Amino acid sequence: MDEKTIDGVMLAKMIHGSVANLRANRNVVNSLNVFPVPDGDTGDNMCMTLEAGASRIPTEMDDIEGVASEAAKGMLLGARGNSGVILSRIFAGISNGLQGHMTAGLNEIADAMAQGVNEAYAAVSNPVEGTMLTVYRDAVDYARSRIDSNTTIEGFAADVIGELKNSLERTPSLLDVLREAGVVDSGGAGLVYIAEGAIAGMNGEVDEIGDKQATVSPASKIDISFFTEDSVLTFGYCTEFLLRLTRAKTDIEAFDLEELREYLNSMGDSLVLFREGTIIKTHVHTKNPGAVLEHCQQYGEFLTIKVENMTLQHSGNDHTAGFIKDENGSVGRESTKNKTFTDGYVPGSLKPRKKYGIVTVSSGKGIKKTFLDLGADICIEGGQCMNPSVEDFIRAFESIDSENIIVFPNNSNIILTAKQACSIFDGSNVRIVPTKTIGEGYSAISMLNTELDDPDELVREATEGLEGVVTGHVSKAVRNTVKDGINVIKDDYIGFCDDVIYNCVNNAQDCLCGLAEKLGAKDYGVILLISGCDVTEEKADEARKRISDSCPRSEVILIDGGQAVYDYIMVLE
Repeated sequence: MDEKTIDGVMLAKMIHGSVANLRANRNVVNSLNVFPVPDGDTGDNMCMTLEAGASRIPTEMDDIEGVASEAAKGMLLGARGNSGVILSRIFAGISNGLQGHMTAGLNEIADAMAQGVNEAYAAVSNPVEGTMLTVYRDAVDYARSRIDSNTTIEGFAADVIGELKNSLERTPSLLDVLREAGVVDSGGAGLVYIAEGAIAGMNGEVDEIGDKQATVSPASKIDISFFTEDSVLTFGYCTEFLLRLTRAKTDIEAFDLEELREYLNSMGDSLVLFREGTIIKTHVHTKNPGAVLEHCQQYGEFLTIKVENMTLQHSGNDHTAGFIKDENGSVGRESTKNKTFTDGYVPGSLKPRKKYGIVTVSSGKGIKKTFLDLGADICIEGGQCMNPSVEDFIRAFESIDSENIIVFPNNSNIILTAKQACSIFDGSNVRIVPTKTIGEGYSAISMLNTELDDPDELVREATEGLEGVVTGHVSKAVRNTVKDGINVIKDDYIGFCDDVIYNCVNNAQDCLCGLAEKLGAKDYGVILLISGCDVTEEKADEARKRISDSCPRSEVILIDGGQAVYDYIMVLE
């Protein structure tokens, strides 16, 4: 390998090295949490996003364009949390910059990384300096400015890493919350580990194959006995493929993706269709996959094809494996990370499409049941410390047969992921109500006016209704610190709302009652208390009685939420 050039094999080694190093240091990144509660998940989100990209890279691919494209596609669907989405957009920009290259020299690499800066900033509606955006931009600008005729790949990488670290150390001077908490930006720290791992991979210090295998989940077994000689096709075929546009078959520059989208919509539903360079990614549920494949092959050749009979996906023991039933007998997926909660709906049914479907995000069996009782079609497993991926959202969207899907993320770190999923799903009109807490989600869904014909009006009305909702949290502190004038002691309980800590005491119930007083709970008509998985029934009832006594004019409702991280969530309406 030329010391001034990178090919696809080398890029793959660098990506696998990044995965290995970030995986080894993910908890260090998680610990760089502004709030002193056990909800840091930046390292997890960035690592799982990166793993999703690494798992897509074919072992035989040697052109840098193909490797970058496959990695970017994997990260697009695997992105989790704000940091994961930003990371996926960085790689999308890098992939765009490497289109048409079998190998890339320093200038091509630097230009591609600069495209990553542009993509990342464009993904965030209000970019904030002092975050991973700043750290990455500073490093790219600095390393590009130092390229000359003597610069090698290793020298360029050293400049990138050096400036990543320098910029990371400057982040507290740009963000007051970092300075007050005494930490650097966690996403920026993740970028440092990624870059250091890339160099380790380039130097052969990472077992690429072993690392790759660790990222790939074993394939699920399908019982073919559920479709017999007497069966009738009802659900159709889940059809997925990657199509490489070829000049021998089509004018690549003039290729009309919207024309293909119109055709595929006429052939089925649950469409996901997007283009990256000369590769078309397609997912569609159709009863005639042969016709779909034949039509698409007029534009190029297939790189991968997967066609599965959906009857086998949704029948018998395989369909209910990993599912649980609630008290009403409804079937839903078990509450485990990376799975969705589906309340018994079978995709592809012959029922007419309904006007609105509702997707929400939550953790804890009690909270999920509450959302389902309020009318949600699907509760995606997620929240603090377990942000769902873009692909989790898309699978949820696919499972709802409705004209419009309304999404309630219920966490500020999930909104960007939901937006990315919405941007690539075409099976329904998807809209987001930007709920940042479980309390906002509960209030918005309970008041949702599904009689409105215009989905934009529905979302606008629901979003406006969030202004009067206050959500307080009680959680155990994981470190000593001083914030908002409150002396926080490790293992005591803090009460906070939004980004403000109001009290810190050594008893969860006392903390809750103190927080209720600080937030003026007695002036609200309804107080919803949601107890966490570590709170006993006796303690929860004690908390309810104390809040009722201190707020005699309020209706106090207690729910056994079963959520992690927060001992109590208090919703004031």
